[in-house]
Amino acid sequence: MPKVLWGTQPEEHDYPAAQSYLSLLADSDEISRIMEELQGASIELIKAKDVIRASGLPLLARSNFHVKRDLKKITDKKVLSPILLVRGDGAGHLALTIADGYHRACAVYWNNEDDFINAKIASWSSF
Repeated sequence: MPKVLWGTQPEEHDYPAAQSYLSLLADSDEISRIMEELQGASIELIKAKDVIRASGLPLLARSNFHVKRDLKKITDKKVLSPILLVRGDGAGHLALTIADGYHRACAVYWNNEDDFINAKIASWSSF
């Protein structure tokens, strides 16, 4: 299994993608606060299997176009962009929301479920 290479920061287009997705889940004030927190967050290392489990999302198939593309990046030793996560608040939000990077998380899992994913993490507000 090839070693996953990670960039030191998410790509600039990852933030608007995360904001777009999160806008379906919360109001604009909350999303602005989360985006600010994500941009200032340090990179954390989390096992791929834990990201998938905590998100409650199904593991996408290896044959998924985007997962396949990211698996090729891993094989070709190309850098992956860290993923953007939001921890749940216990008041209705899922335990973990993958704001951006779901396909990358699945690709890393398929490469080796015990591989670490580089992620920035923010939290939902407690109400």
